[in-house]
Amino acid sequence: MVTFTVEDHDGNRQSIEAPDDMGLSLMEVLKASEYPVLATCGGMALCATCHIEVLEGKNGLGDATDIELDQLESLPEYFPTSRLACQIRISDELDGAIIKLRGEDN
Repeated sequence: MVTFTVEDHDGNRQSIEAPDDMGLSLMEVLKASEYPVLATCGGMALCATCHIEVLEGKNGLGDATDIELDQLESLPEYFPTSRLACQIRISDELDGAIIKLRGEDN
């Protein structure tokens, strides 16, 4: 299991525990945890509604792909630590990370 912290749009933080052996994306875990992540493209890196900012723990997550960067750079708010949750797999590298929801909430 991997534990990470999510900061919602109101600034509230909550620890989330997720299995690291099922190949889930961070977006899937956030939706299952009932966070307001639209994910209108279903995890294909086409809509950027699962935009997050990695506040701590970015180094282990690898670099964003060109497709992911194209979506992120089209957003009105884009940070050097911005990522799409659909492109991050739940793994040991996420353990201890702190992420902030940035995508549209519904």
